[in-house]
Amino acid sequence: MDVEERYRLVSRNAEEIVTEEGLKKLLAEKESPRAYIGFEPSGLVHLGWALVASKIKDLIDADFDVIIFMADWHAYINDKLGGDIERIQLCARYMQDAFESLGVPRDKVTYVLASEIMDSTEYWSKLMKVGKVTSLSRVKRAMTIMGRKEDDAELDSSKFLYPLMQATDIFHMDIDLAYAGLDQRRAHMLAREAAEKLHWKVPVALHTPLLPGLQGGNRMDPIANKMSKSHPDSGILIHDSPADIERKIKKAFCPPEVEGNPVLALANLILFPRLQQLIIDRPEKFGGRLVFNSYEELESTYLAGGLHPMDLKNGVARALSDVLAPSRKYFEDHPENFEALKASFGKS
Repeated sequence: MDVEERYRLVSRNAEEIVTEEGLKKLLAEKESPRAYIGFEPSGLVHLGWALVASKIKDLIDADFDVIIFMADWHAYINDKLGGDIERIQLCARYMQDAFESLGVPRDKVTYVLASEIMDSTEYWSKLMKVGKVTSLSRVKRAMTIMGRKEDDAELDSSKFLYPLMQATDIFHMDIDLAYAGLDQRRAHMLAREAAEKLHWKVPVALHTPLLPGLQGGNRMDPIANKMSKSHPDSGILIHDSPADIERKIKKAFCPPEVEGNPVLALANLILFPRLQQLIIDRPEKFGGRLVFNSYEELESTYLAGGLHPMDLKNGVARALSDVLAPSRKYFEDHPENFEALKASFGKS
């Protein structure tokens, strides 16, 4: 595969690449660059991960050596799962199942726990060097990567370590390309700035869009408006039943416009990258079946008033149920980690 085709795979559906020239240079110079994406093991997996899984598969197809980093001690610092490291590590095992259910081959990626790389003097030496070239105010600005405000650091000083740890993870694992959703941009920029000051390898940063929550909200702030498992009806879990998917989509915000419309975003970011067509079945008295061969066709018809919001919701819900059928089947066949994690929440 030539450099142009590898670049096309890596860059498609990306929100931002820092920098495009750096990515092209990396692909020209390395046959198997090292990429990573990090996650806090913190709960059940929502539909936004389907977008991430697609990009991980793009990286694999572009001949990257991909690390999926399970940030267990980061989750501990961020007060996830009650700060119980055993529950956090159980969640990490469930998350590996989730990625496999979404089509990421387990033998094509490497899963690494933060606790596996942090037990070394070399790691902490790098972290201190990153800290020496990073101001305290810069660290506080980056704390939004944790889903927190800058002032939250005043409550718990361990949180100051988090952005430094995230940068150090990149350097310690010798990462060429750091991938994440757009909400992690500040951590990647902090790492790039530190690398330049320390004369270390500067990683390319790749960011994909954030899937918006179903309830709408602050459309001017995609980070605040992203789909979140902490708001159950704002997101669809990858193992939700067809009935749950239909129920959640029916309640979704769906204005007669594109901006801030989570139902159209699902069609654009999740469905059309996986399906050749989106079929909307309507009663004949309301115009009958519609078949859309591209997102652009769907969007233009909706904006022109040729598709009612409820018909759009019904079609998207049915298509999402089909797309997530392999995940539901996977967890029916491999329920152990999923059921153990749910039991830890006090659920049946």
